[in-house]
Amino acid sequence: MSKAYPSNLSHAQYEFVSDLIPEAKRGGRPREVDMWEVINAIFYILVEGVRWRALPGDFPPWQTVYTYFRNWRKDGTWLHIHDSLREWTRIDIERHRSPSEAIIDSQSVKTAAMVHEAVGYDAGKKICMAQAISDR
Repeated sequence: MSKAYPSNLSHAQYEFVSDLIPEAKRGGRPREVDMWEVINAIFYILVEGVRWRALPGDFPPWQTVYTYFRNWRKDGTWLHIHDSLREWTRIDIERHRSPSEAIIDSQSVKTAAMVHEAVGYDAGKKICMAQAISDR
């Protein structure tokens, strides 16, 4: 059992997402690691920004945690968890489960002397947007 780190999921939060975690593979050794500890270790790495090898010793071995992280990235588990949480959150606030539109923001910059081609105009800021073209 690891210490209580700020990045840890509560038991209630873990129970909420535990069904989204893949079951152990059939035919292999039984899973001995606590998946709540694995998830907490992954969140610790992501929140604290430390190297895998710097994972505190009260979590499962870093190699085990990294293997789960890598496998879930490859098989789409993280994307599935993200999408499910987004849908559940939207339903909870009485919105449609999937947004019907999205907003993409970009930064407008004034055209500089080195720029040879304007690629657009930002009417709100009243400036030309440009794409730099090198002379190399």
